[in-house]
Amino acid sequence: MQPFYWESAHGNFGDDLNLWLWDFLLPGFREVHPEVLLVGVGTVLNQALLPAGIKKLVVGSGFGYGKQPDLSDAKEWDVRAVRGPLTADKLGLDAALGIIDPAVMVAEMPEFRNLPRTGGAIFVPHWESTIGGIWPMVCQAAGLGYVDPCGEAKAVIKAIAQAELVVAESMHAAILADAFRVPWVAVTTSRSINSFKWRDWANSLGVEYKPRHVPISSRAEAVTKGARFWGVNFEAPATKADETGRHDAHETLVLTRDDPAPSSLRAMAKQVLAAPSTLALWQARRAKPQLSDAAMLAEKKDRFREVLAGVRRDYL
Repeated sequence: MQPFYWESAHGNFGDDLNLWLWDFLLPGFREVHPEVLLVGVGTVLNQALLPAGIKKLVVGSGFGYGKQPDLSDAKEWDVRAVRGPLTADKLGLDAALGIIDPAVMVAEMPEFRNLPRTGGAIFVPHWESTIGGIWPMVCQAAGLGYVDPCGEAKAVIKAIAQAELVVAESMHAAILADAFRVPWVAVTTSRSINSFKWRDWANSLGVEYKPRHVPISSRAEAVTKGARFWGVNFEAPATKADETGRHDAHETLVLTRDDPAPSSLRAMAKQVLAAPSTLALWQARRAKPQLSDAAMLAEKKDRFREVLAGVRRDYL
């Protein structure tokens, strides 16, 4: 059995944690049933994304892009759990299967337990915002630590676990913060952020997704997103798009990365233009954060453990 996940060309910790999480949750799963794909963390329940003709064991994935798959063939689909109630409804599943995003179980791993809360307040953008964005500079001005979601997954998760507050544009930054009992504030910089998947997870734990708006940080980021910056609308360059409904901005990255060592005058100009972003992040840091009810989180994790026990019984 092999884990299936959406692999970004430049990395995305929320997807990349599939590389090792399942070895903790289902030890030995790689040695059995080579004909089965384990579909775990990620918004990958998509007709075009998942291969046909192969059995797929779904343990917590979500819908959110493209067209929903046809799950009627029991020889090809074994759905044990999905991320939340919106995915269950969209796919015509029993509501009881919409349990929780499996990423919450990362907090049970020994290497992430009892880490000191020494990280202060941090900002974790969506991976698309890192392309052309100047968020490290903006965070410094706003009094926030910057965490790159495209970094090595365990390093990103440790930064979240050790934070005192997480300002999250990345959904999995909020999911992990909540799992580690770190208060979080949701923000968004553009309409490209997928609100369905956010609400799917939020509804599973009885919290609300009402993101605070943070303006785009730079012209290059606006070009990448095809968005507005200082009253000017920019059209995004062509990216590799397909019927999955997902895209990867790897090609755009080449077009829009800022000079890594800009002149002091240029850097000053960028900081001035990013002032609205800085103010919005500063305000988000001081906004009332969220945290799910501990009892509800524990109950959902217990239900997910029951799902894992069933998978072990039937496959291992």
